[in-house]
Amino acid sequence: MGEVSSQPADSDRKTDAAIILPRALGLPDSAFEQRTPLRGQITKREVRAVSLYALGLRPSSVVWDVGSGTGSVAVEAALIAHRGTVYAIERDEASINLLKANVDKWGSGNIRVMAGEAPGILDNLEDPDSVFIGGSGGRLADILDVAARRVKLDGRIVVNLAVLERTLDTIKKMKELGFATELSMVSSSRGREMPDGATRLEALNPVFVVSAQRDS
Repeated sequence: MGEVSSQPADSDRKTDAAIILPRALGLPDSAFEQRTPLRGQITKREVRAVSLYALGLRPSSVVWDVGSGTGSVAVEAALIAHRGTVYAIERDEASINLLKANVDKWGSGNIRVMAGEAPGILDNLEDPDSVFIGGSGGRLADILDVAARRVKLDGRIVVNLAVLERTLDTIKKMKELGFATELSMVSSSRGREMPDGATRLEALNPVFVVSAQRDS
């Protein structure tokens, strides 16, 4: 397994910003095709915003999106890093077609969809400026080892987690690898209109965002 994206090569990319940036940043969750009955297993827009900010993206950044899923982080990161490359890495074969469909629809021409399991598939990728880990297939510690070794000196690693214990383990691991860490919990609610016209808030599941940068 390997690259399955049909995105153009680097040399073919357009450099005119008005063409590279065809839309505003911040797609709604409903814009992405999602698996049924797993619909909703997506990096929600509110969490996506915090995670993208934590990645410290630049126009020329090389980004690894590990456990890309629907590609919601990859397509937004690619819009910011429009002169760089985003590698959308997914091991679940059942999700690859949806990932590719979302990239084809919303990608800005600099995304490479990589079908395979991390950390092994990371070996042949160029060194990243930023690493986002949204899913690990139970191999988070191994993925962090590779990411810590390969990320550039001023790069950042961001991990999204749903469980406190794994979050604490991740922070401990990153500190052992020589990284300074920050922890945020994104807890948000969305308005829902009721039959009588009133609006109530529905809470989304909280997500822990661990961001790490090499401790100088």
